[in-house]
Amino acid sequence: MTNQVAILGAGVMGETLLSGLIRAGRRPEELLITERREERATELRERYGVDVVTNVDAAAKADTLVLVVKPQDMPDLLAEIAPAVRPAQTVVSLAAGITTGFIESRLPEGVAVVRVMPNTPALVDEGMAAISRGAHCDESHLELAESLLAATGRVIRVPEKQQDAVTAISGSGPAYIFFVVESMIEAGVHMGLPRSTATELVVQTVVGSAKLLRETGEHPTVLRERVTSPGGTTAAAIRELEDHKVRAAFLSAIEAARNRSRALAAE
Repeated sequence: MTNQVAILGAGVMGETLLSGLIRAGRRPEELLITERREERATELRERYGVDVVTNVDAAAKADTLVLVVKPQDMPDLLAEIAPAVRPAQTVVSLAAGITTGFIESRLPEGVAVVRVMPNTPALVDEGMAAISRGAHCDESHLELAESLLAATGRVIRVPEKQQDAVTAISGSGPAYIFFVVESMIEAGVHMGLPRSTATELVVQTVVGSAKLLRETGEHPTVLRERVTSPGGTTAAAIRELEDHKVRAAFLSAIEAARNRSRALAAE
């Protein structure tokens, strides 16, 4: 084998990982990607200078296989590549809800499988990925997965039993933030601000608040209380959010996402 990494699936996350690895210094000849549509394959070749191959060819050639397909497509993909997979290879799965045991049971005995839950801020190299070891993983396999995912953001290790919660928090989390941003922008427009002005105000507020959280390391309650003067405008807004049980709604929503992740695994 030639120390190649094959990305099986050229959707948004597959291309995100490919572009991140190239920006991080991987040579195009060390990378493969799979895509059935010839037009899309040509686009990827021209944009990144990588070989675009079939799933079976990728499984036969690469040391590391990164499976970036929808959960419902995973059984067919595993059935397709299983005859070409060898125990010495490492398989990294980015499919939500798909357990390492599910993948291991459909590949040759001894294949190391690492499960990953990424998120879409990887598109701007600010992703958050959580990785979990399968039955045949050792430290080298986890370090390999970390090196791949670090090209598009941060990486943490979690026990696999926590992956459904991770999916609900960081995997789906960007959608919650976008929902809040959307609501704040609409409130600004409702109060007479031009949409462009409301958008700039809200987006920079979110970016600045996130940076404040990261760089100070302080608890969000402490930072919130610093903004909330007794009897002031922020206190009035927080009271409305509490009256409408927004905190409880977030808890229920995130639990629903976790439960759906569990259901995907069962299905």
